[in-house]
Amino acid sequence: MYACSPKWRDWISEEDLEKILRQLAGKIIPSPYGSDAVSLNYGLHFTGGEPFIKFELLVKAVEMASRLKIPSTFVETNCYWAVDDETTKEKLQLLKNAGLKGILISVNPYCLEYVPFGRVERAIKIGRRIFAENLMVYQLNYYLMFKRLGVKGRLKLEDYLKMLRRDYLAEKAEVLLMGRAAYRLKDLYPKYPADYFLDQPCQPPFLREWHNHFDCYGNFLPGYCGGISLGDCRRLDEILREGLNLDEKPILRFIVAQDFKGLLKFARKLGFKESDEGYISKCHLCLDTRKFLVEQGEFEELRPREFYLYL
Repeated sequence: MYACSPKWRDWISEEDLEKILRQLAGKIIPSPYGSDAVSLNYGLHFTGGEPFIKFELLVKAVEMASRLKIPSTFVETNCYWAVDDETTKEKLQLLKNAGLKGILISVNPYCLEYVPFGRVERAIKIGRRIFAENLMVYQLNYYLMFKRLGVKGRLKLEDYLKMLRRDYLAEKAEVLLMGRAAYRLKDLYPKYPADYFLDQPCQPPFLREWHNHFDCYGNFLPGYCGGISLGDCRRLDEILREGLNLDEKPILRFIVAQDFKGLLKFARKLGFKESDEGYISKCHLCLDTRKFLVEQGEFEELRPREFYLYL
């Protein structure tokens, strides 16, 4: 979704982290079960990339959020760090002591290429003791599949895809065909010409009040749309007070006012040619269009530029 890669080298500064968290304080909706509980699309989650790579920074982020009384905080992780029971318990207990309310364990075939499944199982087992019902597994269908198949180590995506064709659980797993997935998985799905998607609304909606992201460069990202910035989230209060000036942001204007049709028309005028083989999703088409526009000039909405570089 966000073109994560070891090639990324930038981390949020503590100064920017505090600026953003201070402006988010009072605006975050807690879990329906209370501010000490966690739920997937409520509260505030720390993610990446992989946030445990800079563990001291993660602890400081949790402490800041706790001090600011931000509700339902949790961290999202692939569990690469859960190398033994002692390390796993120590890290999770430190985060809980700092004020973290819960944890989300990422389980999917993309992480499984790099992280042995035994570490995931260890983090779930010990995490349950520390966070109890505030431990979430996303996605549970993948976890059940890997358990049933007896996976312990890593699994190449190609080997997983062979299993995918004969496993009913895989059909129930959510796959968001955006970001790098749109390119890596495109041969698995039927393809359609660009115009096929023009009357389809963005799913989920491009602008929404729930589940938005704020990156380490200070970008306010709309929902899951990697590579698009609504503005500088270090000035979040100003954005919410004054709104978006779409006259100064043509890319956003085309997407918001014309539901992407305008953006495609604009790109075509600049020379964009759609792929002859077609697209597997509207997100795939949008991303291809934006990749082209990034190469044409400097659009402040198409950030961070590293996203396009590491796709």
